Amino acid sequence: MEFDSRGVALGFLGAAAVLGALLWFVGFAQIRQALALLSAQSLLLIVGAGLCWLGSWGLTLRQVLDSLDVRTSVPKAILLYASAAFANNITPFGQAGGEPFSALLISRATDSKYETGLAAIASVDTLNFIPSIALATIGMAYYVTMFAVGDSILLVAGIVGTLAVGIPILGYLLWTNREAVKHGIARVLAPTFATLGGVVPGVPSPTRKAIRGRVGAFFGAVERVGQKREDLATAVLCSALGWLFMCLALYFSLRALVPGNGIPVFIVFIVVPVATIASILPLPGGAGGVETAIVLLLVPTTGITAATATSAAIVYRGGTYWLSTLLGGIAAAVLEGPDVPWRTSEE
Repeated sequence: MEFDSRGVALGFLGAAAVLGALLWFVGFAQIRQALALLSAQSLLLIVGAGLCWLGSWGLTLRQVLDSLDVRTSVPKAILLYASAAFANNITPFGQAGGEPFSALLISRATDSKYETGLAAIASVDTLNFIPSIALATIGMAYYVTMFAVGDSILLVAGIVGTLAVGIPILGYLLWTNREAVKHGIARVLAPTFATLGGVVPGVPSPTRKAIRGRVGAFFGAVERVGQKREDLATAVLCSALGWLFMCLALYFSLRALVPGNGIPVFIVFIVVPVATIASILPLPGGAGGVETAIVLLLVPTTGITAATATSAAIVYRGGTYWLSTLLGGIAAAVLEGPDVPWRTSEE
């Protein structure tokens, strides 16, 4: 499966523009001065936290695949999740843009159906939402009880509350009306593919019945994930561990750039999950948007300067976003290579 290289290039140009505007607004000299405080030891801690995050979410994927009766090893599952992170990081709209590639890669590497791969990665992304909102809610509750709350903090609290209530309700409505959703998707996609097939050579034109069958298989796989309670609980635990490592990466960044400031660790429980929402922007992995969100959250909650907050955001994203993009690209190349041993033999 190939990416739209032109779309990816345009996305990164947009991300560069957003990030460049942030750096210009805050001040290049001030950011450079703040970054000078970063030590090699701190950088190793941040990179280590980023690697542990990738590994934890790789274990989440393994547990979800296990619940679908798809067996895979721990190293392979981590490679698969790293590849999924790569796809999310180079396509607009984050997971929504990267999931089709991730699903195809999972299905090829595990000898499973495409719908099973899609259900697996979609389930991982859904499960990752649960600990993120829990952490943000805990962090926000602690902040509100310990510190004075201004308008900007009330806005953040409103966002956390809306997500905590709204997304589960939306998910429940979609699931309980999945038959209507299945028919609606088929009604939209069938004529769309038919039109594209008449214009672009090689584009298939599946019937509504075929599309309904594939969407139904996807929902069936998701339902199977929900029935394996032990696997589900372990997957959520691994996901929560991954979020904690991501939060640690930002905390280590702040500790390195604001020595002796005593920034409470719970602040990152709010900032990391809420800022990650910006990854749904039409930018590759939310690049530029997530950094801006981190700055907008850190300044009012910690009282640090915009230059320090921007520097912390850059370092944190280097140890998570850019590191996972690099390693995920390598992992995707390995998994898609012609001489992959698990293509021809079962583990």
